[in-house]
Amino acid sequence: AVALAAFIAVERRVAHPMFDLSLLRVPTFAGGSIAAFAMNGSLYAVLLYLVIYLQDIQGFSAQDAGLRLAIISGAQFVTATIAGRFSEHVPARWLIGPGLLLVGIGLIIMAGLTGGSNWTHLIPGFIVSGLGGGMVNPPLASTAIGVVPPQKAGMASGVNATFRQIGIAAGIAALGSIFTSAMEHNLTYASPVASSAPRIVTMVRQGQVGQLIASLPPARRGEVAAALKAAFAAGLNDLLYVTAALALVGGVCALLLIRRKDFVQRTEAQASAGTSGQVSPDSASPARSA
Repeated sequence: AVALAAFIAVERRVAHPMFDLSLLRVPTFAGGSIAAFAMNGSLYAVLLYLVIYLQDIQGFSAQDAGLRLAIISGAQFVTATIAGRFSEHVPARWLIGPGLLLVGIGLIIMAGLTGGSNWTHLIPGFIVSGLGGGMVNPPLASTAIGVVPPQKAGMASGVNATFRQIGIAAGIAALGSIFTSAMEHNLTYASPVASSAPRIVTMVRQGQVGQLIASLPPARRGEVAAALKAAFAAGLNDLLYVTAALALVGGVCALLLIRRKDFVQRTEAQASAGTSGQVSPDSASPARSA
């Protein structure tokens, strides 16, 4: 907190800041930054817990879990190609905003897991959220640099990337706290493991579910595994709803804040550069002669 406050104080005073804080007064830049945070803080942050669910609860290998998550990547490729082609003709708000709304809807569709759920329950949500993510990513970077003059494009792009990194880092940390609390709550009320709830949660977070089950007497493994699956599913449902809310809020902010008229600065800068780069008829005549 102290370092952040110091950074803001310094950036407000130096002649050439790393982060020109006045950019946040531009609605489109602020909307793009919020969208970047929401995108990475929702779908990409919850992927960590989906990986743990597929490997430790569903029992898939790392490769098999990755192949199942590739459904999201495949859906992203489809809409990313389309969004990339249409980004020059369709206002960014109508790609980023609806895309984040689709991400939120997809996360809600994934929820509703129970201890007996199969991984196929997640497929519709994987597809919908992947389609939404593909709509968001292509226009997001161009939105950040589109509201600044060319000499500030690097800074604007860096700020947008930083909001993405903050989103995923803060998202994983916040989701970890929520998940731990939910798991402990649910395991406390599961009679076979009530007394060992904190230890079980710690081992789950460390990816040691297999070792945990193997360390138990054979007679207890079945009931402990069932209680663990139910508690994990309930905790993951909480994470999916929280990240869905973040994506939906980000989508609404993008629709409200990103405006076509804020891109005038880039247009003016390009026009000015084009005018200054024009060659006069007299100076061009030798070239034409040649």
